[in-house]
Amino acid sequence: MKSADVMRVLGTMSGTSLDGVDAAEIWTDGIEISRFGASRFRAYAPAEQKVLQAALGAWRADDAAALVEAAHGELLSAFEQPDLVGFHGQTLAHDPARSATYQAGDGAQLAEALGWPVAWDFRSTDVKMGGQGAPLAPFYHWACARWAGCEQPVVFLNLGGVGNMTWVDPQSDAPEAPGVLLAFDTGPANAPLNDAMQARTAAALDENGALARTGTVDMKVIHRLLEHPYFKKLPPKSLDRDAFTDVLVTDHLKDADAAATLTAAVAACVALALEHCPKPPTRLFVTGGGRHNATMMDMIAAASPCGAESIEAIGLDGDMLEAQAFGYLAARIKRGLPTSCPSTTGVPAIVGGGILSYPGEH
Repeated sequence: MKSADVMRVLGTMSGTSLDGVDAAEIWTDGIEISRFGASRFRAYAPAEQKVLQAALGAWRADDAAALVEAAHGELLSAFEQPDLVGFHGQTLAHDPARSATYQAGDGAQLAEALGWPVAWDFRSTDVKMGGQGAPLAPFYHWACARWAGCEQPVVFLNLGGVGNMTWVDPQSDAPEAPGVLLAFDTGPANAPLNDAMQARTAAALDENGALARTGTVDMKVIHRLLEHPYFKKLPPKSLDRDAFTDVLVTDHLKDADAAATLTAAVAACVALALEHCPKPPTRLFVTGGGRHNATMMDMIAAASPCGAESIEAIGLDGDMLEAQAFGYLAARIKRGLPTSCPSTTGVPAIVGGGILSYPGEH
């Protein structure tokens, strides 16, 4: 890559698990990864989480947007000034069937507060053009596979609030080329489990899957989940955080059994998702918070023909991969490169979305 094209970008991500904000440095020209830098995490306080939880499903939420902007500004100001910031915001509502998606947080306001250029609003153009607007990390997964020296097809599985999967053929020189990527949301991941833990216990999550490991899976719940119409759709496809609330009902179960069932649900959805791969993957790399749950990882490995391993196995940081992804995508926006394509979001044509905001514009 030309050194003149390489940018130091600060990417950010505030995921559907509502735990906080990640920020990570990446040096990239928007095609290849040059190197990685520092990263930081800023947790949402319980009171802040309540504000965000109350706003879930809203198509406008000024209080939540102001909170998101302030939290990101606080975190990013701890870094040296970058060439560019990639600001995803906080997804509160996502309904691609209505050509609508809403990520709370105004990148123009953040640019003004920081005095730095900000790339943001990554999803709207894709959704307006008929795409799902998600997942958006696949182009970055392609870059990661090439950075790691992978030569055969691999799968990246991100386990945040919702699960999403990217099948990658790393041999192509462009992620938007036909047959290089297939990406889609697999189903529920940490969100239902974390919500249940918070409602039932004093814990925010099932640490390391310890509670689930002592429980018994209710297969009736799993079967009811897998009968949901979503699993009959062909990818690409995407989900809202609470899409399975009506079928993932565990109120009748003891705490350990509920945890075991909600954990097994993740693995069952991943097993179905792998059936859509154009060619069998040689490895499955797990990123996101779910990889810290040993019980969840064991269940996924048992359900996957190629097993499952943490993304750290190839030297990447699974806690910061999504933040890095939006730094990478920000660089692509700056250079006018595509950020999604038919095989990643179902959009009819290759799309380059996003807004670039500079301080002093308003």
